[in-house]
Amino acid sequence: MTSSDRLPTRDAMPVCILLSIHNGATFLDAQLQSLGQQTHAAWRLVWRDDGSTDDSVRIMQRFAGNLPAGRCVQVSRSVERLGIAGSFGMLLDHVPDGHLAAFCDQDDVWFPDKLERAVQALSPFHRTDKPALYCSRQMLTDSALARLGLSPALPPEPVFSMALTQNIATGCTVMLSPAAIRLVRATMPPPAGTLHDWWSYLLVSGAGGHVVTDSQATLYYRQHQSNAVGAPAHFATRALAALRRGPALFMSTFRANVTQLLRHADLLTEPAVTRLAKLREALDIPGPAGCLARCRLLQRMPEMRRSTRAEQMIFRLWFVLG
Repeated sequence: MTSSDRLPTRDAMPVCILLSIHNGATFLDAQLQSLGQQTHAAWRLVWRDDGSTDDSVRIMQRFAGNLPAGRCVQVSRSVERLGIAGSFGMLLDHVPDGHLAAFCDQDDVWFPDKLERAVQALSPFHRTDKPALYCSRQMLTDSALARLGLSPALPPEPVFSMALTQNIATGCTVMLSPAAIRLVRATMPPPAGTLHDWWSYLLVSGAGGHVVTDSQATLYYRQHQSNAVGAPAHFATRALAALRRGPALFMSTFRANVTQLLRHADLLTEPAVTRLAKLREALDIPGPAGCLARCRLLQRMPEMRRSTRAEQMIFRLWFVLG
């Protein structure tokens, strides 16, 4: 019996799986089948079509027809394109009180215990006012699900300063506690260039919440030409990709995140706000004086780092140059 054949038990922590689709017909069936095989049965699927022109909507409707009433809910029939962050933001608005929320991509395949691992990890924070976010590693594959290797290792205790420099919370693995859902809802949309997953990670860590990382892979993460965001497994590949993108894109995103977070200072901890204010001040100083100020700031904020030494060297250079 699959979880789609079972109704949630009264005592199980309910999960809203949030799925935004856009021309995902090629891989969508496999993802939906993996949802039906979850060992944690207390879930409902809340989905939205972001302007598909293929058979994605028909596939979703067929899947919904095989489930008990209320297990698969379409949020909006509008064909308006909201983009990834906007679409997930709308889906978050439809999570009932007391539910956890799990972001879901249309082209992955979840391991049967994916929801169960995340629910267990967040169970201590389910009824607290302190937000919590869970994320895990992924098994990277090609489009045919041939294994390519594990995604990069996750830090065991990520902090806010680390979140400013790099997103480790890959959206397809993220689950939010009810308090985290309320926090993210209150601050949507994120700045341009930042997706819902990184924004959630920034907010939860900046608000003094818990970020729980799982070193075990919980899904097959397809790497193909239509990926919105890829995940190179090797640190050298990631560092080289960063060099090719250059500093302008990263620093503009960094500045935008700092500015947007400061607009929501009332939701963040005092140390986080102080740190953000110092960063904005240093980033606004032009010329050599600014480079010197940012270099000194890095020395006072050693926890503001990326995962590998190569990536860290690139980040430090770009930050100092501003």
